[in-house]
Amino acid sequence: MIRYIPENQLSIEEFKTPFQTSLSTDNRWVKLSNIVNWDKFAQQYISMMNQGFGRPGISPRIVLGALIIKHKERLDDRGVIQMIQENPYMQYFIGLKGFSTKAVFDPSLFVEIRKRVGEAIFDTLSTDLISSISKKEDENHNKKHNNTSKNKGKMQADATVADQYIKYPTDSGLLNSARKESEKMIDILYELKGKKGVKPRTYRKKLDQAFLNYSKKKRKPKKSHRKMNYKLLAALNRNIKQINKMLDSFEVFPLAKKEQRMLWIITMLFEQQKEMYDQKKQRCSDRIVSIFQPHVRPIPRGKAAAQVEFGSKLGVSLDNGFTRINTFSWDAYSEGKDLIKQIEAYRELHGYYPELVQVDKAYSTKENRKWLKERNIRITAPPLGRKPKEAENAYQKRKKKKEAAERNHIEGKFGQGKNGYKLNQVRAKLKSTSESWVSCIFFVMNLINYQKKVIFCAFFNLLKEIKNYIQKRSSLIAVFHKQRLTITRNFDFYSNSILSFSANPIYHIPLS
Repeated sequence: MIRYIPENQLSIEEFKTPFQTSLSTDNRWVKLSNIVNWDKFAQQYISMMNQGFGRPGISPRIVLGALIIKHKERLDDRGVIQMIQENPYMQYFIGLKGFSTKAVFDPSLFVEIRKRVGEAIFDTLSTDLISSISKKEDENHNKKHNNTSKNKGKMQADATVADQYIKYPTDSGLLNSARKESEKMIDILYELKGKKGVKPRTYRKKLDQAFLNYSKKKRKPKKSHRKMNYKLLAALNRNIKQINKMLDSFEVFPLAKKEQRMLWIITMLFEQQKEMYDQKKQRCSDRIVSIFQPHVRPIPRGKAAAQVEFGSKLGVSLDNGFTRINTFSWDAYSEGKDLIKQIEAYRELHGYYPELVQVDKAYSTKENRKWLKERNIRITAPPLGRKPKEAENAYQKRKKKKEAAERNHIEGKFGQGKNGYKLNQVRAKLKSTSESWVSCIFFVMNLINYQKKVIFCAFFNLLKEIKNYIQKRSSLIAVFHKQRLTITRNFDFYSNSILSFSANPIYHIPLS
C-alpha cells in the first residue's frame, strides 16, 4: 500500500511550521522542488509495489527527495535523516505537510530503496529532463525538414570508472583477509558442533605476527612477497580442508547463506592466487579484488593518477549538458563498441541523428567511421589515409580545433561527479545498490543542469518580451510621430492658403 500526495496539491504557503515567520519562496529547496518530476517517479515506483496489500509504505516523494538530498549534500545515510529532521525546507522538499521532529524513515531502509530504484528509473527521469528542454527545438526541426533524416546537434561520448570505496587490493592483503574469515567460520562450526572433540589448529597468532612484521617493512622485495604468500596460501588451504571436513559431519548444512557465500568466495580466491603463485604471473581471468565485493573487477585505464581503477566502467554520452549512462559494466571492455548504441539512443530521444560526434581516438575505429559516413555524421577524429591535396583554410582549421576542444565538456562532467558528488567513492556494497548509487549521482547532476537552463530560459524569455515591448512601443511612437507630422503639414498648408486668400485684394468683399 502506498500513500502519495500529487505534486500540484502541495504549496509552500500551506506548509505549517511552529515558527512565527513563514518560509521563503526563494529558498533553493523550494525552487528545486518545482523542477523535479515527482509524479513521473511516483508512477514508476508505485508500479513495483502492491497497492492493495500490506502496511502503508513510504511516499515516493520522500524516497526520491531523500536520495536527492543525500547526493547533493554528500551525506551518509544517517546524516540524511538527521538533516531532514532539522531543516523545514528539506521537509517541504520531500513532501511533508508540516514541520516534524520525527525521522521520516530508518536509515537502514536506504539499502532496500536502492535495490528497488535502479539505473532504468533514473535514466527515464533524465530523459524527461532532456525532452522538456529540447522538445520545442525538436518539433521545429521535424516540421522544417518534414521528419526526414536531417542531422542536428552535437553529442560527446567517453568512458569513466566509478570507483568502489574498497581497500587497495594486494595479493597478501586479500589472502590474509580470507584467512581470517576462514578462521571465523571454523569457530562457528566448532560451536555448532557443541565444542566436541579437538578444535582444528589454525596458528592464527603466529600468522598475525608474521603478517604484521611483513606489513611494517618499508621495502618489500619479491622474495618477501612470495614467502608471505606461501605461508598464507598454506594456511588458507589448511583452513578450507578443515571446514569441508567439519561440514561433512553435519546431517543438515549448518551455515547461513551469507557464510556459505563467503566460503565460495574464499575458495575461488585461493584457486586464483594459487594459480598465479605457481605460474609466477600477475593476472588471471575474473580476478577477485575484494572478498566482500566479489563483483568488482580491476579496470585498466592508464591514467596519471592510477594505472588501474576498481569499480564499474561507464559508457556515458553528453547531450546539451545532460549525461546518460548507455553502458554499465563491471568488466573491462573497449569503449569504442558503445558509440553506435549511444547515437541510436540520441536518435530515439530526439528523432534525428546528431550532426557531429565529439569523441577521442578509442571511438574512431573503421567500423564506426563507416557507420557514421553512411548516416552523414561527422566525427572529430582526423580522417584516415593521406592528407588531401587541397589545404584547409584558416576558418576550417579553427572550426575543427574548436570542435575537438569541446569534447572536454564530458571530462568536466566526470570531474564534477567525482569531485563534487563523490562518484569515485561509491560506498554501496551490493552490485544492484552500487548501480543505483551511481545512477542517482548522474540524475542529480542533470537536475542541477536543468535548473540552470530553466533559469536561463526564463531570463532569455523575459529579455525577449522586453525587446518585443520596446519594438511595439517604438512602432507606436513612430506611427504617432508620422500622423502628427501629417497633421502639422496639413495645418500649415491650410493656414498658408487662408493667409494668401485674405492678402489678395481681388477677394476683398466690402462690408457695406
